[in-house]
Order: sequence, then structure tokens, then C-alpha cells
Amino acid sequence: MPPKLPPKIRKFPSGCEKRKKQKKLNKLIQSQSGALNKFIIRQPKIQNVGVGIVENQNVGVGILENMEENTNVNATENENLLDAQNMEENANVNATENDNVDVENADNSNNDNGENIDIFDPTIWDSLGSRMIELLATKGPKRDLSIVKGPRDKTTARRFTANLYTRVLSNGEKCDRDWLVYSKELDRVFCFCCKIFRRGIGRGQLANEGFSTWKHVGERLREHETGMEHVNNMTTWYELRKRMQNFQTIDKTTQRLIDKEKEHWKNVLKRILSIVKFLAKHNLAFRGSNERLYQNSNGNFLGLIEMLAEFDPVVQEHVRRITDNKVHVHFLGHDIQNELIRLLASAIKNEIIRKIKQAKYFSIILDCTPDVSHQEQMSLIIRYVDVDSSSVNVEESFLGFLKVNDTTGQGLFDVLQDELKKLDLDIFDVRGQGYDNGSNMKGKHQGVQKRFLDINPRAFYTPCGCHSLNLTLCDMANSCHEAKNFFGVVQRIYTIFANSTKRWQILKDNVKCLTPKSLSSTRWESHVESVKAIKTQMSEFTEALLEVSENDSDSKISSEAKSLATNELGDFKFLMSIIIWFEILFAMNAVSKFLQSRDMVIDVAMKQITGLISYFKEYREIGFKNALNCATEIAIELNIDPVFPQKRIIQRKRQFDENLNTPTVQLSEEESFRVNYFLNLVDQAIVSLNKRFEQYQQYESVFGFLFSSRRFQSLDNPTLASCCSHFEEALKHNEQCDIDGKELCMELRLLREMLPAEEIGPIDILKFLKGMNCFPNTTIAYRILLTIPVTVASAERSFSKLKLLKSYLRSTMLQERLNGLALIAIENDLLENIQYEDLVDEFASKNARRGAFFK
Repeated sequence: MPPKLPPKIRKFPSGCEKRKKQKKLNKLIQSQSGALNKFIIRQPKIQNVGVGIVENQNVGVGILENMEENTNVNATENENLLDAQNMEENANVNATENDNVDVENADNSNNDNGENIDIFDPTIWDSLGSRMIELLATKGPKRDLSIVKGPRDKTTARRFTANLYTRVLSNGEKCDRDWLVYSKELDRVFCFCCKIFRRGIGRGQLANEGFSTWKHVGERLREHETGMEHVNNMTTWYELRKRMQNFQTIDKTTQRLIDKEKEHWKNVLKRILSIVKFLAKHNLAFRGSNERLYQNSNGNFLGLIEMLAEFDPVVQEHVRRITDNKVHVHFLGHDIQNELIRLLASAIKNEIIRKIKQAKYFSIILDCTPDVSHQEQMSLIIRYVDVDSSSVNVEESFLGFLKVNDTTGQGLFDVLQDELKKLDLDIFDVRGQGYDNGSNMKGKHQGVQKRFLDINPRAFYTPCGCHSLNLTLCDMANSCHEAKNFFGVVQRIYTIFANSTKRWQILKDNVKCLTPKSLSSTRWESHVESVKAIKTQMSEFTEALLEVSENDSDSKISSEAKSLATNELGDFKFLMSIIIWFEILFAMNAVSKFLQSRDMVIDVAMKQITGLISYFKEYREIGFKNALNCATEIAIELNIDPVFPQKRIIQRKRQFDENLNTPTVQLSEEESFRVNYFLNLVDQAIVSLNKRFEQYQQYESVFGFLFSSRRFQSLDNPTLASCCSHFEEALKHNEQCDIDGKELCMELRLLREMLPAEEIGPIDILKFLKGMNCFPNTTIAYRILLTIPVTVASAERSFSKLKLLKSYLRSTMLQERLNGLALIAIENDLLENIQYEDLVDEFASKNARRGAFFK
């Protein structure tokens, strides 16, 4: 038999041995995971921490790869890691690296899905990576102090109470259990330090799934906080937090470099925000024909960057990095401009919406106009009473331009309704509407105001007072043939000079003060300026026209200028007309200007219109005689015969059935001018004012007793009760009412004894009531009264900004950018109170990858 061979020795371990070895290795890796966390600050790569972080605290972001041009951060970090690994002799290097890779992947997976995570939520603490744990350890647990008591347990009827946050010692002293966290979603309490810093599976429910047996919670907490494992974890937490706050970790050099870079990018962004704010506030264009630094026609934005780089070291360093190709994300492109404009506008709009919601009741002011790109734009203005400030202010805030494709009443109302939903404003809180006198706006059957009233009958409609005054003047100008001819002559005088630079120079040489203006059918202020210029400088205009007739080479212009100088300006009837129209226009324009103030109140507007009607009634009696005396004095100075030209009397043939003995009434030229011209104009003014402001009579019946303190102080108790009852019915809809009429009556009876003796208006009364909670119905009543609009002047003012922003060179501007620039330009007072730090943090949270520099 052959001899037995020795057993064959295996060169490689068997599969069973490999599995055992791998199991031991994995166990060792798990035990050593996070061993260096208390020495190293790692910046988490998160895209949006979002709702979990309170008070806009800055969150560290992994920006090492973005800083290779300026600092050798990666090399420093590797050296620090090697030092830490030498200090920890029992740590497995490969295991630690693998663990870090797993943390990176976990963090990135959270970022990629785009969801916001709340690092203070105990339900996700088991899945947090080491970097997130470091961040959480620095900030500490978050408690919802509004939760005093939790829900009752169904079995024991016990529940969580906020008293558990405090530990009472034997001597009666109290200690805060800062490690105790209550989860409202799970209705359980957790130990913060044990759940975060435990090794493997910790002991007890407080370190794992949470404790919810409220019957034994006190005993369990006492056992837990005296345990050795809890004490060790608390020590680890405090030590790590102290090291990170004092920059005593082994990578403190790297951290300081990162903090320096973060501060640099924050300073850069603050300056860019300031430039955006300046350009938007002053309605200036941002971009030019190219977007490169130090090139021609690169626009105002880059031009200001270049200017600041000459003096400011922060911008100078930023520009140097760009020109040297050290950075690729420089925040100077048009997309960033739009984003910053959107941030600034959003901050302003949010503040306005906050004030509107706090005021509760508000009014809508709308007006439409086509822009330079032939797109119909509707300006949205909200009027409300700002009770948040130290005083009581009536505000009319601009909220944007709305694109309108359908200009019918239904189309405009649909756009308005959709916008109110987007702004989260309740349509049933609207108490007033203010539009112009267009049929699609004020129509009684198909207009916007009628469709609004069908949904909310408490939204009182007021036609624009200034538009109504303009329409009254239009009615007067079209009331007789002589009035039409008068303004035709005024326009011809302006045209003959304005159509030629040479003729305009002749006008300037003769007329030293006021010059005529082109007449507008919608803005009658131009009529006042032209009439005033001609009235006060009649002889100068006559000399200018005569000079034009002598020197102009165009025979038609020469003939027309001579005709205007002799037949029109030399006519006593034209002189009477210009004096009458100047007095009428001056009175109307003064009231129109007064009504255009932003805080105009309906009772003051009613007084102005009533006073204007009284003025015309008095002017009807004495105006003609005064105008005749004034015209006579001017005519004598100008060598004009102060008499009305006589016309040939036309003898009308009598019919056979007429009584030949009936005398014919022949009026003199002066009397004919007074009856057919002067009285016609004044009577038309009185009729039009009463008709176009008849809505004020409804306000008088509903709000009249609230217009002044003397009004309701003079009423007896039965009359006051009747007014309050009628007021309650006017503000009632679907069994819902804003005030209680009986309580309002009682409050007013008490208030009239407390108010000062002198008469005060609604704003002063509301200021007196501010801070007094014993007059709630009266406060609501005056807030609603002050909310009702008078004019749409604020919307008209926004159109002047629209013409500056959307010009022929910028006709293709996006609607969002247009609204942002308009908000910043119009509501720039609110912009001054916005903190740059908040905007920088918001910009960084929305742009985590680009904003990694300053996170």
C-alpha cells in the first residue's frame, strides 16, 4: 500500500471563515462609527433644510469643492483626518472612510428628492448622517412651547404635560431637562442625547422608539437620568457642542477658512442686492446689449459693479476672481437679477398682504390701460386701514399689474377673482370698489361692480371722483356751440407755435412766464394751464401771433396767426369766455387735486363736492357781473372795445296763422351771451355734479351719523338707534353681519360722553379708540367707513411707472419682472425696512447648489 500523505493545507480560508471574519469586521466598523465626530466639524451637503430650521439660522454647506481656487481645503482636511486617525489607534481607517461615504450618500439622497427635512423631528434622528448630527448637536433640541398638554391616553386617561421638562430636586430646586423632547405627532417623549449618541441599540424606550406610558413616566424619567449610559451620552453632547462653538476641533483651521469664504460671499450678495434695489427704485434699465464686465454697452447693473470695484475691496476681490476665471458662479447674470428682483418684490408683497389680513376689511381699486407692447394691463390697488402702526393710517397699496385679454365686465371680474385667490384674500371681506366710469366697469347689468355685488352685496361701489369731475367738464364743454369753439381756438394757438421750433422760439421771446399746453380730453388740468397762460398774458400772445404772421414763409400759417391775433384775441366775447372758463376750471381742478390724496375719506369728499355745487349756485348769481367787470378792465388795457359785437337782426317771415300783434323778444348781445352761454354752462355743471355723485347720497344715509363726532353727539337716542339698525342691515349678508346694531348704539352713547368737545373726523375717532377693547363695534364701523375708496388716482399713478418701466426699448419685459420692478418702485417705503440678512438666507435656501458659498 502506498504511504498516507499528510492532510492538504488550504492556502485560502473557507467560505465559513470568510463570513465569520466579515461579520467581525462589520461589527467593528459599527462600533467605531462616528468615533471622530467630537473632533471634526463636517459641513453637510443639503439642498434645503427648510422648515426645520428656526429663526433663519445659517446652516453649514459642503463648499470645499467650490473653494479649490482660493484655499487648499481638501489637503487641510485630509491632514486633519490623518492626525485624528493617529490619535485613535483602535479606529479602523477603512471602516471610517466607508462610513463617511455612506453618510455622503444618505445626505445626497435626501437632497435629490427635493424634499424639505426637519432635523428637529425625532422620527428622523435614526437616519441622520454624522454631519447632520453635528449640526443638531450644536443647535440642541427644539421644543414647541405652545404644547402645554398632550392628548389623553384612551386607557389611562393620562397625558403628557410640560411639567415633565423640569426636574425637582430633593431640596426643592428645579433643573431643566434640556435632553427631554416631546413629539406631538407620535405623542411620545425621547431622550435627545441617548437617541443621537447611543452606540448600537440603547437601553429603554426613551433612546429608541419613545416612551408613552404616562402613568409611569415620572418614575421612568428618574431612572433614566441617573443611569450611567445617559450620563455618558450627556457628557458627549456637551463636549461636542462646546468644541464646535469654540472652534476647538481638529479641523478648526479649515472651518475658519470656510467661515471667511462664507462671509465674503454674503458681503458680495449684499452689494448686488443694494444695486438691484437702487436700479429698481429709480426705474432704471438693468441690462445692455451684452453681459460682460468692462465692455461697452453692458448696462447699468454691470456698470455699477465696475464703479464699486474701484473703491470697495469686497467687490474688487469678486471682480478679480471673475476676470481671472477663478469662479464660475458670479451672481451677475440676468437670471440672478430676475431672481433678486423677485425676492425683493416678494418681501414687499408679503408685508402688504400681512397688513391687509390684519386689517381684515379692504377695498378694490382697478384701472386698465394698454402698455407700449399693446397688452392691456390692469392695475390692482388694495385700500385698507393700517392699524398695526403706531398711528391709524389709510393705505392704498399696489399689488401688481394683471394681464387682461378679455376687457368685458365678466373677463375683468374673472381675472380679479383669480388674483384674489392667489393672494389668499377673502372676497367676502371686500367692503368697497373703486373704478373709472367705463361701461365695462360701472355697468349696472354687466359691469364689474354688478358682478361683484352679486357675490358680495357689502362691497359698496364708488365711481372715481376725479373721473366724474372730468366728465362734468366734458358735459359743460359740449353743452353749447360757443364752448366748443372756445377750446378749439385755444388748441389752435398751441398748435401754431408747437408745430415749428422757430415759431416756438418766437413764443418764448414774447411770453416769458407760462406757455400753453396741448389739450387732453381726459386730463383737464391741461385746459387750466393753457387758459391761465393766455388769460394772464393776452398782449404777449397777441404780439407773438402778429410776429408769426409777418415772418412766417407759409401763407396759410401767416393768415391763421393774423386771424387769431385780431379776430379771436381781439374779441371782447372771447375775453369774457376765457375769464369765465378760467374761474370754472380753477375751482374744479382744486377739488380734483384735493380728492387725489391717498388717505382721502368719503365724508371729506362729500363736503368738497357739496361745496363745489354751492359754489356754482352762487357763481350763477354773481359770476357774470364779476367776469364782465374784469373783462372790461383787461379790454381797456389791450385797446379792445369792451362791448359785445352787434349782429344783424334777422327778420323771420311770419306764417299766415301767426298773430302779427305778438311782439318778438329780442335780447341784447350781452343778455344773449349771459343766457345762452354763461347760464348754460353753470346749470350744466350743477346738473352733472348732482347726477354723477348721486352715489354719495347712499353713503349719507348709511354712514352719515359716523362722519364726525358732532353728528352722532347731536342725535337723540331713538334716532341714533334707528341709524345703527339701518347700518347693521346695510352690512348684513346671508345672516352674517359685521356689527351688532344694538351694541353699536350703546357704545356710541358712551363714546359721545368721552370724546372731546371739538368736532373730530373718522380718523381721529379711530385713533382715540385705538388700544381700547371696550368699543369693538364702533372700531369695526369706522374701519369699514375709512376703507371705502374715493378715486382711482393710485392706479393712475401706477401707470406712470408702467410707462417708465416698459418703454419702447424694453417692450418685451416678462410680466413677473415688470410686476417686481413696479412693486419696488411704487412701494419703496416698505423696502427700506427689509433686512438684507433675511434675503440672503432666503436666496441661499432656494439656491443651495449655487448658494453653497454663503450657506
